[in-house]
Amino acid sequence: MKRNKSTLFTFAEKCRNVLASNWQGSLNTIKADAKGSKGNIHTSKVKYIVRRGHPYLWVPENDMHNVNTIIDERGSFAVTSPFPGPLGVLLKSLKKLPARIALSGDVIPLQEDKAKSLAEKLQEVIVSEQKAIKEFTYTVSGVLSSSASSTSRSDNLQGLLGDNERYNVYRFKTRSCTFIDGLGGTFDVDIEDLETSKADPLAQLSAKIIDGINQSEARRTALMLFCFVYKEANAKDAYIKSIDRKGFDVLAKVASPALKDSIGEHQWKEFRFMFKEEANDVEMFFSQLVDMEEEVINKVSTSSGLN
Repeated sequence: MKRNKSTLFTFAEKCRNVLASNWQGSLNTIKADAKGSKGNIHTSKVKYIVRRGHPYLWVPENDMHNVNTIIDERGSFAVTSPFPGPLGVLLKSLKKLPARIALSGDVIPLQEDKAKSLAEKLQEVIVSEQKAIKEFTYTVSGVLSSSASSTSRSDNLQGLLGDNERYNVYRFKTRSCTFIDGLGGTFDVDIEDLETSKADPLAQLSAKIIDGINQSEARRTALMLFCFVYKEANAKDAYIKSIDRKGFDVLAKVASPALKDSIGEHQWKEFRFMFKEEANDVEMFFSQLVDMEEEVINKVSTSSGLN
């Protein structure tokens, strides 16, 4: 089966994908008092959106970050690729970490007029995403509706516009960026590359898509068939781990290399599957996924018939 040979993403693209796929990160600022910075670090989770490559952070009014940044605007911001639902449970049990990024820079408060303008942009982002979800075909809607509500980026950001809690809005002016892969490898990313690169078109809905697929027994069975037909690996279980326009990664439970006849201990191994054409939107992603599902089912059925 011929696949697109262009498999690699730059580290800048990977960082943009992580930023686009999540809506919450860990902000770190230097604790301060009347005597100035003391060197200890205050950390809390804050929500954000990305504009022109920079995160814009919504910090609750009662959070110590608001005081700390008056004395010392330096900070760092860490974001991980979402690993929702059963995938998250599995990764934690295996002590595997998702890809993540670490940014260092300055936490700059926005003036009231700019904060108001950004809130309007946030509203546009939420409405646009919710509208797109409603207009998807039955196949796509079925997968997304199977996902837990906690995986919805628009739902999680919606609370920032309510009256229940007040926020201060900051621009995180990035000075350095590091990509950290699932094995702990670190890779420095040029800031200019980060600002000019574009996020994958599937990134914003990736958490819902991944969780929706993993919540479906039929689709997880198809993932196991992908491993069998395309990778000659007899998988006992499988979860989709990540998606992008070029394909997707599957974490599959296969027999350990030293074993024969798939009897005994098993290990979780990652497999990469490529699309014939890049999926520039969610509908195209599912169209190619369904084509692959039909193909492997036909191949397995034909093989069984011959036997």
